[in-house]
Amino acid sequence: MCQGSSSPLSPRVKAILEEFQASLEQGISKLSVLNDEEIHQTELEKIFGKRWNFLAHESEIPNKNDYVLRSIGDDSFIVSRGSDGEIRVMLDICPHRGASICRAEKGSSSHFQCPYHGWTFKNNGDLVGTPSFKDAYSGLNRKEWGLTHAPRVEIFHGFVFATLDENAPDLKESLAGIGWYLDMIFSLQDEGMEVLGEPQRFVIKANWKIAAENFSGDDYHLLTLHKSTYDIGVMQIPLRENMKGYHIQAGNGHGVSFSIDLESKDPLFFYYPEEIVKTFNLDNLTDKQIELARGSRVCVGNIFPNISFLMLPLSPDPKTIPPTPLFTWRVWQPKGKDEIEVWNWFMMYKNTSEEFKRASYRAAMSTFGIAGTFELDDAIPWETITKNAKGTFARKKMNLNLQMGMEGMGVAKQVMDWPFPGIAYYPRYEEGNQRHLYRHYLEEMLSEE
Repeated sequence: MCQGSSSPLSPRVKAILEEFQASLEQGISKLSVLNDEEIHQTELEKIFGKRWNFLAHESEIPNKNDYVLRSIGDDSFIVSRGSDGEIRVMLDICPHRGASICRAEKGSSSHFQCPYHGWTFKNNGDLVGTPSFKDAYSGLNRKEWGLTHAPRVEIFHGFVFATLDENAPDLKESLAGIGWYLDMIFSLQDEGMEVLGEPQRFVIKANWKIAAENFSGDDYHLLTLHKSTYDIGVMQIPLRENMKGYHIQAGNGHGVSFSIDLESKDPLFFYYPEEIVKTFNLDNLTDKQIELARGSRVCVGNIFPNISFLMLPLSPDPKTIPPTPLFTWRVWQPKGKDEIEVWNWFMMYKNTSEEFKRASYRAAMSTFGIAGTFELDDAIPWETITKNAKGTFARKKMNLNLQMGMEGMGVAKQVMDWPFPGIAYYPRYEEGNQRHLYRHYLEEMLSEE
C-alpha cells in the first residue's frame, strides 16, 4: 500500500467501474465487483490507503507503554501509548531488513526489538540500539532509521484513527454529516465509552463491501433473514414497527439508519434504563441532538469505507432476561478479494455499573458475537454472494437491484424538511444509503489523484 498518488487503473478495471457508475443511477449494481483480485488491489491503494481507518480505542491502551497490533489494508501497525502518554501509530517493520518487530497482539513495553538482528526502538519509534554498533554501524545516523509513522493520526471521542495519506482531509471533515450523529451518541455521558473485554476476531468468506452496505442501510433484510429473532422475542420492537424510521445519506459515502419514534411522549434514549439516562449530560448535546436521541430506538450505520456500528436493545434469553442496550463497533478488515476478518468491539458508557456492563456484554455476545444469532444469520448470504460473484457466467451477466426507494419504487420518500445533517428518507424500506456508499466508492476508485 502506498501513500500519495495511486497507480493508474488498468483499462479492464476502469471499464468495469465506469459501467457500474453509469448503471448505479438507475439503481443497478454489479455482482462482478464483489470478487475481483484486480479491483481488490486497487481498493488497497485508492480506498484504504487514502481514507481514515479505525485502529483502536483509547481504553484498550490506558497506561503508558501499552500497545496493540492492528492493520490498515494489508499493512500491520503498532498503536502505542508512549512513555510520554502520547498515542502513536507506527509500521510494524524494522527498517534494517524488513522483519516484523512486534510479536504479540497486545502488551506493555517501553521498547520493541527486532528478532532478526536486534535493532531496538523506543515505543515512540526512535532507534536506540544496534548490536555491535562500533564494529557494524559506527557511521549510522540513528535518527534517520526509526520506525515509520502513519502520516496522520487523530482521536475522536477516544477512537484512534489513522490515514496513510498526508494530504487527506481532517478526520472531522472526512466524517461529514455522520460526525454529528456520532457526537450525539458519544457525548451522552461526560465520561464517554470504553471497550468491554477483548475485541472478537473471526473470518467470513465475503467481500468487505457486502458487510459495509448491509450496515449502511439494509434494514429490508430484517424481514426475512432475522425474522426468527423477532419471533422469539430477542428484539422487543415489533418487526414492522421497527421499519419506521429514517435512512440518512450523511456525505462522503457514510450512511446511518434510525428506528425512531419522534412522536413518543416518553424519552426512549435507545431504551437505556432510567438510572443510566439520569447519568446523561444533555448539556453536551445541541437541542436537535437531544430531540433525535430522545426518540431513538435503534441506530445502525457505516463509516466509509468499512467501519460499522450498531446500538439497540436485545435480549440474550427472552423468556427470562429483558432486552438490554448494547453497542457494537466493528471493522470489516479485507484479507483478500473474498475474505474479511471481522474485528468486533463491544462498548458501553463508562459511568454505568459493572452489573449493567455485564448484562450489555451478554446481550451483545449472544446476538452480535461470533456465535450470535444475528451474526450467524448474516454470514450465510454474504458468503454465497461472494462465491457467486466468482462465477464465470454470473460475473459477466448478473446485475443486482438497488432500486428500493427510487422514484416510483416503494413507499419511501425523501424528507424535505429533515432538520438534521444529511439527506433523509422515510420509512426504512429504502436503499439510498447503499447507492450513496457505492457512488462515493466509485468516485474514489475512478479518481486520478
